[in-house]
Amino acid sequence: MCEYLHSVTLQEEKCRGCTDCIKRCPTEAIRVRNGKAKIINERCIDCGLCIRVCRNHAKKAVTDTLDSLSEFKYRVAIPAPTLYSQFKEILDVNLILTGLKKLGFDEIYEVARGAEIVTAASRKMLENTALPKPIISSACPVIIRFIQIRFPELINHILPIISPMEVAAREVKANLVKKGINEKDIGVFFISPCAAKVTNVRNPIGFDKSSVDKVLSIKEVYMKLVPILRTIDQAEILRHSTSNGIGWAISGGEGEILGIDNYIAVDGIENVNKIFEKVENGKLKDVDYIEALACHGGCLGGPLTVENSFVAKNHLKKILRSSTKVKEQDCKEQLSSDLNLAWSNPIISKPVLTLDEDMGKAIKKLEELERIYDSLPQIDCGSCGAPNCRALAEDIVRNNANIEDCIFMLRQKVREMAEDMVNLSQKLPPAFRKNDD
Repeated sequence: MCEYLHSVTLQEEKCRGCTDCIKRCPTEAIRVRNGKAKIINERCIDCGLCIRVCRNHAKKAVTDTLDSLSEFKYRVAIPAPTLYSQFKEILDVNLILTGLKKLGFDEIYEVARGAEIVTAASRKMLENTALPKPIISSACPVIIRFIQIRFPELINHILPIISPMEVAAREVKANLVKKGINEKDIGVFFISPCAAKVTNVRNPIGFDKSSVDKVLSIKEVYMKLVPILRTIDQAEILRHSTSNGIGWAISGGEGEILGIDNYIAVDGIENVNKIFEKVENGKLKDVDYIEALACHGGCLGGPLTVENSFVAKNHLKKILRSSTKVKEQDCKEQLSSDLNLAWSNPIISKPVLTLDEDMGKAIKKLEELERIYDSLPQIDCGSCGAPNCRALAEDIVRNNANIEDCIFMLRQKVREMAEDMVNLSQKLPPAFRKNDD
């Protein structure tokens, strides 16, 4: 089995051992041990929330760099529509796309265009699918990984279709090969707001190999684009997407464009967790479709962005309104694709909460976990380095922690030891007793 490669990493030298990250991680994938945070790889879903909340900037997403353009003879940029929202003074998408060409790319294919293709394919799939309701969007890789780990019962609710990023990469490579360009010479670079996309390219879900070759962060590209954009007098006409595709960057954009009346759009992994709990408990049967995005505000709130998500949303809406001035018909080329957009591999659960592979031993460990948990103060202070008392109890059962890691249990033990010392001192042999007379 290939190693699962994560994008979200810890810079231990910057970590101060605070508990900000362990409190916010949705899968309890972080512990603080010996004064430093530790990421439990099998639990991590690369949502990047820890990057957002870390006051010491000890968490970061490892992405590719612009230096990697030199690895390919023909370089293709596939920008996420979130990129357009980062430049507050620019309403013309063509200007940004022209800037990318001047940055060193030979070809531009918008992920927004891929989103339109996915929308068309999704409509057909939704008409013919026997998936249980509510159907869950598959656009966000964090959500799929989250379901695999925390809600495996909901796997069969996921719409089995590849993401707009992957569609864009496959489509542009196929088009360039038809033009006579050797596929080995083509490098497709996704410009991403999201750490999870890096992980998804390295470890695809639903298929074997991604057509994306490199993933660049919006932050890096933004810094390089700003001075270039100031030098452009006349933009090339490179935009081929409509407002429908660009709107996917905003929470609710996908569901609205799909034309589903009975859908909900939920963003922010904590909010997604609450909604999925309702689905799991059978309390959301009256909803047909769930557009779930891990970041607050949708992709605009990704950890690799520059602009505040609320400001970005406001600006993207201005771009969408200005799109009415664009001849949208010029953008509406045939949206059908020769590519098969359905997943080729089934999605399987990734259980990380199993205490033991042997059922009998697992039951005993669970009983021990409950006993330990009952003995803990259950105030979830985080001082032990675990996100809550139950997580500490699990760590103890797994031999990854001691009950004395709980400061309250340690204080109780110190008190008991002190009392034992007093009692022991009263039992000294006569020869060692101090004569108080």
